[in-house]
Amino acid sequence: MNVRNGRVILRSFPAGGPRGSWPAEEFAHARRLEGEAAEVVMDLASDAFLVVLGGVDGMPLS
Repeated sequence: MNVRNGRVILRSFPAGGPRGSWPAEEFAHARRLEGEAAEVVMDLASDAFLVVLGGVDGMPLS
């Protein structure tokens, strides 16, 4: 697992996926069903969607 800006990156997905496909959101949803506070954020520098654990301690930021 990578850590960037105090957040654990669970997985990265390219932004140019097929139309109507939301693999990052689906992956994050599956992690939330397992009890993890997974969120999807956009990394503009790498043009990818990142599934991260919310906040430093894994709690949602909002």
